[in-house]
Amino acid sequence: MDETYIRVGGRWCYLYRAITAGGQTLDFYLSPKRNVAAAKRFLAKALRSNASAGYPRVINTDKAPSLARAIAELKSEGICPPTVEHRQVKYLNNTLEGDHGRLKRILGPKGVFKNRTSAYRTLKGMEAMHSLRKGQGTMFALTGNRTRTR
Repeated sequence: MDETYIRVGGRWCYLYRAITAGGQTLDFYLSPKRNVAAAKRFLAKALRSNASAGYPRVINTDKAPSLARAIAELKSEGICPPTVEHRQVKYLNNTLEGDHGRLKRILGPKGVFKNRTSAYRTLKGMEAMHSLRKGQGTMFALTGNRTRTR
């Protein structure tokens, strides 16, 4: 798990992303703040949305203090099992850091979105295309929430 920053509406926002050990994207979250609450919200969302695959054995993060506190709080609340190991080793996130570089290269030097809604939708499309290129088309498969056409 890692975060990077992008410009949205002239302000910096933080893009949290989680991947598996094999490089498969699990989830992402766009937040206006980089704090414990945002990290906790993202981690809880990522754990809930991937509950069918089971809980991770290890969560690798960089040394951001907000991530460590968020994981500790989720463990104490019972959302994250206490058996999950938290590793704060920078080089273990190299795959994810490379994905951030790809994202920044696509966005260009300006990398500005007008609002968070358009940023989220564009990023979701970019993540979907990247997942398809890596052969991971199941990440964004439709669930039971299909829109009806008349």
